[in-house]
Formats: sequence, structure tokens, C-alpha cells
Amino acid sequence: QAQLVESGGGSVQAGGSLRLSCVASGRTFSNDALAWFRQPPGKEREFVASVSWTGINTYYADSAKGRFSISRNTAKDTVYLQMNSLKPEDTAVYYCAAGRSHYYTEIYEYRHWGQGTQVTVSS
Repeated sequence: QAQLVESGGGSVQAGGSLRLSCVASGRTFSNDALAWFRQPPGKEREFVASVSWTGINTYYADSAKGRFSISRNTAKDTVYLQMNSLKPEDTAVYYCAAGRSHYYTEIYEYRHWGQGTQVTVSS
């Protein structure tokens, strides 16, 4: 059974950094685009960043530009999200997802999802 498993979440003060990881198991996602979404408390899930299957092309939500960086290690079937200069509004459950194109930003466009990892940023 194909699975995506996130890790690396935690609690951090504003201005701090975290690095999230998401590893695939059960099947390879090396030919899929990989993305990170997040769901803040009481809000809908939203797109954060994505990376193409080659790892060359990336796409970011405006809220992530300049602070977050997405990358992947195809050999390890892992995608990362480096988050710097974190703000309290970044507090959310972060999910990784696999889909056909890194240009996709909608939930329904991604076929496989992880269970999420909590990120809490305090002021």
C-alpha cells in the first residue's frame, strides 16, 4: 500500500526554523510531483509548495516565497520543506502529497496524502 509519512514537525518560536521530511513507502513516487499543503486551526487546507518529478522545478504559494524551500531526494524517495523565519500564522498541520504536476495547487489534484505533522510557532 502506497504511503507518505511526514516527520520533523514540532514547536518553535517565531523567527525559528524547521525542516519537514516526507518519505514514501509501498511504492515509488519518483515519477510524481510532490507537494506540501497545510491546514491552520479552523481553516481549510491550503497549498504551500511543490516540486517537479525531476526536482528541478518548484512552485510556491505567496505566503511561502522567500522563507520556505522545497526539495527532493529521488534516490531516497523523500521530499523536504525547509521553513525559515517562521511566523505564528505558519502554525498548522503540514501534509505532503503526490500528484501529476507541480503546477497543481488544488487538493483534488493530488492522489496520495500523508497523515500530517504538526507545526506550532509561538510569538
